[in-house]
Amino acid sequence: MNTYEIIKELAKSKNISIRQLEINFGYSNGYLASWKRQNPNPVELSRLADYFNVSVDYLLGREENPKETELRKALENVMSFDGEELTENDKDAIIAYMMGRKGK
Repeated sequence: MNTYEIIKELAKSKNISIRQLEINFGYSNGYLASWKRQNPNPVELSRLADYFNVSVDYLLGREENPKETELRKALENVMSFDGEELTENDKDAIIAYMMGRKGK
């Protein structure tokens, strides 16, 4: 996933459109979408990381979302309804649901 897609997902989780995010930050229309094709501005990348409470490395796709990591750790000791350990697919589905995504 590229930086734009990560930001788009984070914005969706806050119920804000990309355009509204651009307005809130004083960006021109399409500014964030331009990050699909070019390197993001480091200062603006840092501002967005602070806004979403994630690291710049997460926005760049270099590390997992810390919330997902915490959820995964919490699910390590959870059993399914039939008393078996959750499969990785089960964990992925639960995390996707809790993060507001339809799938991973």
